[in-house]
Amino acid sequence: MKNDNRRLQSLGPIACITVTAPHLNEVEDAYTRFLGYRVIGRGTVEPALAELWRAPATTGRRYLLLGPEAGEECIFRFIEAPGDGDFVPFSTWGWNAAEIMVENVDAMAERLANSPFEIVGQPQNLSFTDDIRAMQILGPGRELLYLTEFKRPIPGLDTPVARCPVDRVFIVILGGPSMSGLQDFFAGAFGVPGAEPVESRVKGMSAAFGNSPEHKYPIAALPLAGQTLIEVDEMPAQATRRPCLDGDLPPGISIVSFVGHHLDPRDTRPNDWQAPPYRGCDRVRVVTGTAGELIEVLHAPQSG
Repeated sequence: MKNDNRRLQSLGPIACITVTAPHLNEVEDAYTRFLGYRVIGRGTVEPALAELWRAPATTGRRYLLLGPEAGEECIFRFIEAPGDGDFVPFSTWGWNAAEIMVENVDAMAERLANSPFEIVGQPQNLSFTDDIRAMQILGPGRELLYLTEFKRPIPGLDTPVARCPVDRVFIVILGGPSMSGLQDFFAGAFGVPGAEPVESRVKGMSAAFGNSPEHKYPIAALPLAGQTLIEVDEMPAQATRRPCLDGDLPPGISIVSFVGHHLDPRDTRPNDWQAPPYRGCDRVRVVTGTAGELIEVLHAPQSG
């Protein structure tokens, strides 16, 4: 597919994962005590930012910024919001999970056994390679996190090396109705190269739809700049768009922010915020993807 000159033409790395959560103090305690993350900022959502997200109900809500001890390239932003007890990750289209690089996943399983995080998947090698081992946990905002250990580099898969026990997010996981539809959107809107799908277990999706834990789904890893990726998952036919109250953010992982390159000024607004993740970018854009996912793009001025 040819890229229109007015479209975004490259994307990455992942810069921020925005999650709604009912109690920020519980989030802070869980992430700092058990994942080794640190607080890098606090504040309240400004009206202009809520307008950018098309979520005016978030105006004035408190937020908390958390990042790994190794750096702030990718952070979590938790926004205080009423909880949605009915939300189940992988039951609807949209951003379903974030994958974090860790040094030793089995050690993390022991550490998290008596923590506020719910272990929903014990450490296991991936179905298509024994060189990657991962577990899944559910956080205080019902955010699903994969903790992933690479035993050795995987040919053709450009990923970072964990610099601390729990490092940054390097993959975000997006579910939608059609593999081709998801890939075509990111190719056409952002110039992201496509990837050949593979069949893989997605235990969260199987649990949500009552399938066997060994059931396999078409997934593909779309490469981004900065050693990050978007995993796109084709979901069962009964999956639907994520419900969301008018003027609010969707539950769970609400927004994923990426560094972007070659944004057309006509499609963006100037950056008026200096707190992470906006520090160092000059223009911002929010796009709604084909599965209803919110994509925030932070233009890197040095990229031209």
